[in-house]
Amino acid sequence: MAHEHHDHTGHHHHGASDNIKVAFFLNLGFTILEIFGGLWINSVAILSDALHDLGDSLSLGLAWYFEKVAKRGRDQQFTFGYKRFSLLGAVINSVVLLVGSFFVLSEAIPRIFNPEPVNAVGMMGFAVLGIVANGAAVLRLKGGDSLNERVVRLHLMEDVLGWVAVLLGGIVLYFFDFPVIDPLLSVGITLYVLYNVVRNLRQSMKILLQATPQHIDPKEVEKRLVEVPDVHSIHDLHIWTLDGSYNVLTLHAVVPPALQVEQTEALKKRMRSAMADLDIQHVTVELETTEEKCSHEGPL
Repeated sequence: MAHEHHDHTGHHHHGASDNIKVAFFLNLGFTILEIFGGLWINSVAILSDALHDLGDSLSLGLAWYFEKVAKRGRDQQFTFGYKRFSLLGAVINSVVLLVGSFFVLSEAIPRIFNPEPVNAVGMMGFAVLGIVANGAAVLRLKGGDSLNERVVRLHLMEDVLGWVAVLLGGIVLYFFDFPVIDPLLSVGITLYVLYNVVRNLRQSMKILLQATPQHIDPKEVEKRLVEVPDVHSIHDLHIWTLDGSYNVLTLHAVVPPALQVEQTEALKKRMRSAMADLDIQHVTVELETTEEKCSHEGPL
């Protein structure tokens, strides 16, 4: 029997794009300022946070761009739509941050052994500015409900915490002659950035290699489908995700040969309903009768 396609199109909010745009310009402007400030104050901790903010500016810019691109929907060239473009953005972002992180570490580690004087007042001033700028961006995205907005908001909250660490470092430097705290903070912040970059890169690679989404169990999917009346068995089952949030399922289902067209339509609807609460948005079902032999049949 013929393939049946099922698609849910997400609702896009103009507000999401506008909120991300404002947060992007706020973050990018502050990133440029802190690069110059870090060099002027002679603080590798501030330069490390500048790297963190640069990564977030890239994420925000790409999120803003892909929020607009996703609205295009499907076309002849990209029949699944443009959702996977955000993965490309994530990989580019990760590579930029990896290169930047190793550069910052190459500057910070030698300073642990040969600490240089740092302008403590300037360091505290920039930290307060960082908390205010990133805090304003977080507030701008607070009411957002899109996936992009939630991810970006989390990144900006991490930035606020990074600046709190820099502020505490500045306070210590102001009262005590302990210049090694600056490169130590820098290494700590950069290692935290690296940890997140590697984690995100691994996740992006899994999606590109079409791994089953972590929170979806193929055995549970098969169990739910076989429980649907008139479904004898399931095979050739594939689950993957386009972008980490839009999940796709294709399968072959063996059904009784006597089913009428109306009954097959009702059966497909029941199968999709069984998948709805498993976070699978796109279901393609091919029905076969118990008398047919499928060339794709076999273990997963």
